[in-house]
Amino acid sequence: MAGERVKLEVRARESRGSADSRRLRREGLVPGVLYGQGKEPSAICVPERELRRVLTGSAGLHAILDVVVAGDGGRPKPSVLKDYQQDPLRGTVTHVDLQEVRLDQPIHAQVVVNLVGEAAGSREGGVLSQVAREVNVEALPMEIPEALDLDVSEMHVGDTLRVADLRVPDGVTLLDDEETVLATLTPPTRAEEPEETLEEGEEGAGVADADQAPEGAADEPLVPDADAAGDAGTTEG
Repeated sequence: MAGERVKLEVRARESRGSADSRRLRREGLVPGVLYGQGKEPSAICVPERELRRVLTGSAGLHAILDVVVAGDGGRPKPSVLKDYQQDPLRGTVTHVDLQEVRLDQPIHAQVVVNLVGEAAGSREGGVLSQVAREVNVEALPMEIPEALDLDVSEMHVGDTLRVADLRVPDGVTLLDDEETVLATLTPPTRAEEPEETLEEGEEGAGVADADQAPEGAADEPLVPDADAAGDAGTTEG
């Protein structure tokens, strides 16, 4: 849900570089950076299990993270997930960027768009397609919605829904162009039967019509007469 706050304990790390990052991953830690407001970025690392717990919670990627750096004795730093990288094969998080925020100042975020309802045109055979799956919004950190629903139940074949058709909560501003297409309902595609094609050599293999027979062909017998076959079928005695 929007506005959920989750505590996240991280550790400071002194060294950077690919070798240090590989060592941390072997130990079950995810290297990262905490970007402060008006301060130099801090190199951190966080237990992979702890990070996964936070990112798969009910608020998803939009949770407000109360980041506590172990050993510094400071107050929790309200932060949001700025970016992350994943292993292309395993899908595990390999690096994370956190951004410290002020809860009284709006931020920009990407929010998932969910299509809800059954389109009337789908029952007519139309094909519903989602063109854009995310939109950009501006809101206070505690008011960033987890997702936005787009009702498609009134869509008929040929209809299009755009950013202007989205309904957003109070305090949330859409940043994308209102004409940006989110979903379309197109007519069904009909597969055309391939035309019969003659194999090479088949054309003209049948018996020609009498009208199309070559000149003089009508006078020739279909089977040779006995005289024509005569001597070839006899043997000298």
